[in-house]
Amino acid sequence: MRIPILRLGNILLTSIQVDLTDEDVMLFQNDVVNEVSRTEAMGLAIDITALEIVDSFMARVINDTANMARLLGAEVVVCGIQPTVAMTLVEMGRGLLGAQSTFNLEQGLIVLRQRIVQRADLWAFDDDERSRDRPFNF
Repeated sequence: MRIPILRLGNILLTSIQVDLTDEDVMLFQNDVVNEVSRTEAMGLAIDITALEIVDSFMARVINDTANMARLLGAEVVVCGIQPTVAMTLVEMGRGLLGAQSTFNLEQGLIVLRQRIVQRADLWAFDDDERSRDRPFNF
């Protein structure tokens, strides 16, 4: 089963609505990473609000997917972790280290937009600093 990946400007949104087999989870990871690379997305929101159970494999794959997306240059937020899922992840010693989490998708999109703007501001500042060292601006 393929999980849809939607593009909202420079942010990708994917929402896992059903329990996935291990094969589906790996297909999901591959699709997300390829789409982040193909679109040069600056943000990725992974919505897991519908999931009532996340096993250790699924948690690891979500974490790894977030890390891969970050290596490709995207900010990542995991949205909608249910309280029972959070408790299970902590009990298993499996945090989502590769991504920030938010209560819901709306908050996740706000966080992503803020991070993208901050990153753009840092790039602009860095360019200004470098241009002072050059005799000519090209």
